Amino acid sequence: MRSLVVGTSRLVFVLAFAVCTLALAPPPASAGRAAHAAELGSGATLKRIAVIDLPGPPGRRFDYLAIDDDDRYLFSAHLAAGLLYVIDLRTSTVVKTIPDVPGIEGVAYVPELRKVYTADFWEKKIGVIDLREMRVVKKLPTEDKPDGITYAPPFHKVYVSNERAKAESVIDVREDKIVKVLRFDSETGVPQYDPIARKVYVNLQDENVLAVIDPATDTVVGRYPVEGCQGNHGMALDPEHHRAFLACQGNDVLTVFNLDTHQAIAHLPMAKGADVVVFDPGLGRIYVACASGAISVFQEEDPDHFTKLEDLPVEKKVHSLAVDLHTHRVYAPEEQENGQPVARMVIFEAIAGAPAAPPEAAR
Repeated sequence: MRSLVVGTSRLVFVLAFAVCTLALAPPPASAGRAAHAAELGSGATLKRIAVIDLPGPPGRRFDYLAIDDDDRYLFSAHLAAGLLYVIDLRTSTVVKTIPDVPGIEGVAYVPELRKVYTADFWEKKIGVIDLREMRVVKKLPTEDKPDGITYAPPFHKVYVSNERAKAESVIDVREDKIVKVLRFDSETGVPQYDPIARKVYVNLQDENVLAVIDPATDTVVGRYPVEGCQGNHGMALDPEHHRAFLACQGNDVLTVFNLDTHQAIAHLPMAKGADVVVFDPGLGRIYVACASGAISVFQEEDPDHFTKLEDLPVEKKVHSLAVDLHTHRVYAPEEQENGQPVARMVIFEAIAGAPAAPPEAAR
C-alpha cells in the first residue's frame, strides 16, 4: 500500500512539473507572429483582413501606390528593389512584376492611354509603362529626385515633383515629352490635381507654402503660406468641399487648408514620420501613413469640422497607402514584421462610425 502511495505521489509530481514547464515555455514562433499581427491589425477604424506576399526582396523600402479602376489593378512601387507590382484587386494576386524602374517613388495611371508613369529616383528619369505590354517602353530624363506625380486628364499632362531640384516637370502624355519645367525656391513635395478647380497644387515644403499651377498655361498663379505647418510634404484633396489635407512633417500635424480662402482652418496631431495622405470621400476619412508605426486616421464631420479618430498601430517604416473608393479598403505595403524583413501588402477593411479619439490624443 505504501509503495502505491509513493508511486502515485511521484506521478502527480511529474505531471505537475510538466504542466508548469509547458505553461512557462514561450509560444511557438507562428503563434507569436499571429498575436503580433492581431495586435497591430486591430483598431476603431480599420481591421486587417488579408496579406498579399510580394515577390521582391524583403526588407526593402516601398513608396507610392496608385489604383486603376478600369482593370481593378493596384500599382505598388517597391522603391529599394526597383520594381513595380501590378496587383489584381479582385483576386488579391500579383499579376506582373515590372522591372527597370530603379528607385521608383511616384506612380500615376493614365486611363485613356493605359499607361503608368513612374518617378525613378536612382536614374533621374520618368518611366513610361504600357500596360498592354506590361513593360517600360520609354524613359524621359528629368532632374534630381523625381518623387510625387499627379495627372491632369483634361490637359493630358502629368506633373512630377523633382524634390531636390526644386522643380516641377510637365509631361504631355500624348507625345511622352517634357514640355515645361517650373522652378521654385523650395524643395517640391507631393502635387495633386483638383478636377473641380482644374488646378494643380504643389507643396513647397521648405517654405511651408502651397503653390497653385494653372495647367492651361503651366504658370504658377498662386503661392499661399500654410500657417501652423512645418514641412508640408504629403497631400490629399477633397475637391468637392475645396479642402486640402497637408501632412506637416516638421511639427507632426495634419493641416486642413481652405482652397477658397487660402487659410488653414484646422490642425490635428499625427504620429511621427508622416508621409503619404489619402482621402476617402465616401466615408469622409483621411488616412496618413506614418513611418513611426501608425496610420493616423481623421474624420471630416463637415467641411469646417474635423476629428482625429486614432493612430492605428502598424509595422514601422510604412510610408505609403492607398484607398479603394469602391470597397473603402485600405492597402499598405510593409517591409518588416516585428523587426524581421518581409515584402507584402496588407489589406484593411474600413470600420464605419468610429468614435473620436480622447481629448489628449486629438488635442
